[in-house]
Amino acid sequence: MNTILFTVATLTFTGLCAALILYFTSRRFFVEEDSRIDGVQEMLPGANCGGCGAAGCRAFAEQLVGADSMDGLRCPVGGDEVMKNIAAYLGREVQAGVPQVAVVRCNGTCENRPARQHYDGADRCAIAHALFVGAGGCAYGCLGCGDCVAACQFGALSMDAETGLPVVDASRCTACGACVKACPRGIVELRKKFPGNRQIYVSCVSHDKGAVARKICAAACIGCGKCQKTCTFEAITLENNVAWIDSTKCRLCRKCAEACPTHSIVERNFPARRPAPEAKPAAAATVGTPNQA
Repeated sequence: MNTILFTVATLTFTGLCAALILYFTSRRFFVEEDSRIDGVQEMLPGANCGGCGAAGCRAFAEQLVGADSMDGLRCPVGGDEVMKNIAAYLGREVQAGVPQVAVVRCNGTCENRPARQHYDGADRCAIAHALFVGAGGCAYGCLGCGDCVAACQFGALSMDAETGLPVVDASRCTACGACVKACPRGIVELRKKFPGNRQIYVSCVSHDKGAVARKICAAACIGCGKCQKTCTFEAITLENNVAWIDSTKCRLCRKCAEACPTHSIVERNFPARRPAPEAKPAAAATVGTPNQA
């Protein structure tokens, strides 16, 4: 009996000592946190998507409270409305951001890029990229495993069974960038979101030379530079055998799409082009009969 009481007393004393040590240690190393962090975190959408560049909404709230200026800090999910509310709460000013939307820069559909081989490994783009060049033989094209679809928390991406490519629902896309990070081949890109979600971009990222790229995919960019020469806004650059359109300089004139010989420049949500006016036939010349004297 005495042994049991001694054991209980020893354990109780040990527990009390440990509790006191933890209490004084927590008081000694206590770090006071700005109460505004909780308020800012409540204003954020709580998606923890990492689109702001921070580890999560809590980390982004700490960054906003601790920063001297809100320049360059933006929550893509909440958008300008959330950032304005946070700026008002913190007594700061914030500039409106440029709305963005994700686009898939690959037009290697089953028709344009017929399958030449079959991949029978793990159904993950990250794994297939390390082991497999691609069903159509393009080392730069979409692998079609849907890593970008799985990464999207907002249901803005889905796989098209007919083309084998991911499709972006612009009405759901928050431009968080999760799909961009998930794509091992850099096919998904965030671009400026124009009114009516009109988009024009080079739907190819292949660095192969023109003849090689065209042999693999009928819609590949061959780096001919015709689009660059056509653009009067200097929005198109040509590097590594592929063209790229800067959406911040583009004016949606669509002249580059007309000039592209492989139709690798994609136009989205534009009205149908007006047919070119037919040339009027030239009037027949009238041959006069000289007057007889």
